[in-house]
Amino acid sequence: MNVDFHILIPARLDSTRLPQKALADIAGRPLIVHVLERALASGASSVQVATDSDRIAEAVRAAGGRVVMTAPGHRSGTDRLAEAAELGSFSDQDIVVNLQGDEPGMPASCLQQVAALLAADPDASMATLWQAIESTREWSDPNVVKLVVDNLGRALYFSRAPIPHSRDAGWPEQQARRHVGLYAYRAAALRQWTRLPASPLEQLESLEQLRALQAGWVIVTDQACRSIPPGIDTADDLARFRTLVAGTEA
Repeated sequence: MNVDFHILIPARLDSTRLPQKALADIAGRPLIVHVLERALASGASSVQVATDSDRIAEAVRAAGGRVVMTAPGHRSGTDRLAEAAELGSFSDQDIVVNLQGDEPGMPASCLQQVAALLAADPDASMATLWQAIESTREWSDPNVVKLVVDNLGRALYFSRAPIPHSRDAGWPEQQARRHVGLYAYRAAALRQWTRLPASPLEQLESLEQLRALQAGWVIVTDQACRSIPPGIDTADDLARFRTLVAGTEA
């Protein structure tokens, strides 16, 4: 299913675990430019980087990319995208994909998939992807976000806890899903994001998608069509990606 969609890439200069990672050099190009290239490969109708950093904006523009300047101090990338959506010329039904600024390995096919997933469900405000969990260690890890879905693939809950939980011990190998933090939004929903009621579940689990669920939004999900590598959070992640790029460009 071919659909029109837009990509917004939130990016900030400050990062607790890896300062200024958006500008980290990888084979002569900043990290944010590698992410921009993945977005452009998806065939999106438009791609913009949403940032409050003049240095990031300069790097993106030097690579021929488009930038929307946002206010500093946003609590999350989604809040930054909500402002970018307010500033943009999207219609309410336009589909906007949120590609994190530290995911240069995101397959273009997954960007297309999450957009088509949202387009196919007119009742949904958001769409996201998941991958099967392959070990009990991963299932038990609180840093791995799990989700359970209904028969239509719509999200019932996201949690850092090991869900669904088997009362009779063991782990639910066929039903354990790891959430992938790639989202598509209808532009109208994204503009409403910061006006949603405060969510005790979001605060408890530190998972912002629970704000949408608790407000009654429909989030449709599907298994990612391709394996999605982890984003770049640490110096080790950055070193691995540099090695990967060096190998492919050799």
